[in-house]
Amino acid sequence: MGDEDIRGQLCRLGLTRMQAEIYACLLAEGPGGTEDLAVRMGRHRDGRETGHLLFAARVLDRDVAHLRRLGLITTTGTDGGEHTPVEPSIALEAMAHTRAAEVQQAHLAAKQAYRDYRRSVTPQGTEDLIEVIRGPHVAERIWNIEEAAESQVLRFDSPPYHTHCTANPVEIEKLGNGVEYRVVYSRSAVQNADYYNINIKPCIAAGEQARVLPTVPVKLTVYDQRLAIVSMSYVESEVKDYLLMVHPSSLLSALTGLFETSWRSALPMHLNERVPCSLQPVHRRILELLATGVSDDTIAELLGVSRRTLSRHLEVMNSRAGSTTRFQMALHAARNGWI
Repeated sequence: MGDEDIRGQLCRLGLTRMQAEIYACLLAEGPGGTEDLAVRMGRHRDGRETGHLLFAARVLDRDVAHLRRLGLITTTGTDGGEHTPVEPSIALEAMAHTRAAEVQQAHLAAKQAYRDYRRSVTPQGTEDLIEVIRGPHVAERIWNIEEAAESQVLRFDSPPYHTHCTANPVEIEKLGNGVEYRVVYSRSAVQNADYYNINIKPCIAAGEQARVLPTVPVKLTVYDQRLAIVSMSYVESEVKDYLLMVHPSSLLSALTGLFETSWRSALPMHLNERVPCSLQPVHRRILELLATGVSDDTIAELLGVSRRTLSRHLEVMNSRAGSTTRFQMALHAARNGWI
């Protein structure tokens, strides 16, 4: 890491640019007195020996004293006139805690200022419970909220989509960082071949827990049990482009309860570990899609095969399960814990 890098990092922890330069100079060129330090820094700035004219020693005294109070430098020499950098772990940890406290204070101040704005500019009786987002800002807010998720995301997924049926790299990254996703898809979402291949399939492969219902009661996502967004339905989409943000309240608790009830009654879209490992990958996919209730035509389209090829795969699966009908194969899968 170069001098410029270390200076920038120290500034992020709360040092001024001058203080960061002093510490970086001591690290690069070793201990020195204030006057010597002024000359060094001046030379570093303009490449000339006249640098001390730019940095009088007395100008540095205040910043040097501050670095000493922080524990980043100490005085050495017989007369205590030299400044020496100190191993920074303890000082940096204290600075990080201070910075975190300042960020938290700024966070609370910004939230309060926004509440005041809503009360004065767009007053609503439910200003602390429900927020309405309209128009072109909807997709942006959805991505911003998703990126802030820390532990759990619960979602009812159905068309139409503010994000235009695109992939969801934010979810895949969050899954990799240990955030739990539980999603109940409507059958119409699964039947959309492009959306299934671009969004649903990669998210399930990354660890999403997915289930399916014929329809979902509302377009809903709950983030960390502290914020929910409710989006427009198909009926509303032609006349209203908006979403509702629901903050902690009895309404948020009710929406979370609605999700949990629907989750318990939904069918899983992925198989468990009891599925025979010898089952071909395409047969595992077919079982997953059969459980969603979509038609054979849709399954063939999602797999990218013809109806004839799908029929041959189903014959092989019936033979494997010792069944002669789709119903018997489903019973076999259920009894053996495949789904």
